[in-house]
Amino acid sequence: MPLSPLPAARTTVFAPRLAALLREYTGEDAFRLEPDTMGVAGHALADRILAARRATETERPTFKPLHGRSIGRTEAAAVMRVIGRDVREALEGPLPKEVDLTGPWPLTGHLFLRDLILGGDPRRLRILMSRNLELTPKLTWSVIAAGAAVPWRKKPGTTSSGIAGLLAEADGYHDRRHAMGIYRRAAAPVCFTVSTLVANALWLGSPFDADTPNRNILHEAARLLPPSWNILRYASPEYGALDARIGAGDDVLVLPLLSHRDPALWEEPDAFRPGRWDRLDPETAPGYLPFGHSSERCWGRHMVMPLAELLLDLIRGTGLEVDPAQRKAKVPLVGLLGVEDVRLTKAARRVR
Repeated sequence: MPLSPLPAARTTVFAPRLAALLREYTGEDAFRLEPDTMGVAGHALADRILAARRATETERPTFKPLHGRSIGRTEAAAVMRVIGRDVREALEGPLPKEVDLTGPWPLTGHLFLRDLILGGDPRRLRILMSRNLELTPKLTWSVIAAGAAVPWRKKPGTTSSGIAGLLAEADGYHDRRHAMGIYRRAAAPVCFTVSTLVANALWLGSPFDADTPNRNILHEAARLLPPSWNILRYASPEYGALDARIGAGDDVLVLPLLSHRDPALWEEPDAFRPGRWDRLDPETAPGYLPFGHSSERCWGRHMVMPLAELLLDLIRGTGLEVDPAQRKAKVPLVGLLGVEDVRLTKAARRVR
């Protein structure tokens, strides 16, 4: 078998707005981003702001009002329990044989997870998992409107997911449309987030030392490229009382993108060092907010980590690597922070 050298250093190219934030404000506490928006990166101030009050329904990323219909916390919790059961069943069940995870990431990982968790769902729901729907909300709602036009009932003996059952139980067009919107809001982000987190880890740190735990790798990837890189809070009287720089009409944008690289909090903040998590607790590490604040953590984080570890196990166990010929990857300015189009290939034997 031909020998190949270890891959050269890779370059992560941030979108101009992200690059400007990192360049101008890393290590800063609070700063004005817009005439009506304050940016906050200091971990102590961010902690006070996020603890001051709970997120409103328009600030919650997954459970914002859906087509004008509010999603209460009781409904949101019930939905997360359902998709959580679907994920547990997928993790406990047999894996597909001869899994091929080569190709462009995070897309390849996303498709694998979609089929693993939701493979028995009807086509009208599976199409809602497409990343292409991220292009515009109008496209998403066109797909939902078409799919909701005809009732669907789960047939006995079929293997559709629990989250698909929301559509089967819906009565009438508007309830079916709501159920499909919930499916998109709850199921798609799980697959998007996991596949993006794993792609980030592969790009930032692979090949990994054999004794480095998957969990350390994922926490370090989430530090350098946090899935939730910003947390928006609309203007609120509590905030000016916490810091005089925040005006009465100022929205606040808390930026884990910056606190995760604050040199006052992290040794070698820009370096990928999964070993740091041997001694750090991700639940209490100051400034570490990849899944939100301790007062209101993302409900999906308990699904994300086991699924991401499963993917890393498969990748590490089947001899895959980032294509050595790929030297650059872009991080676009989108809500879910991550590298795009990382090419995963079968590893060649290394020169040692």
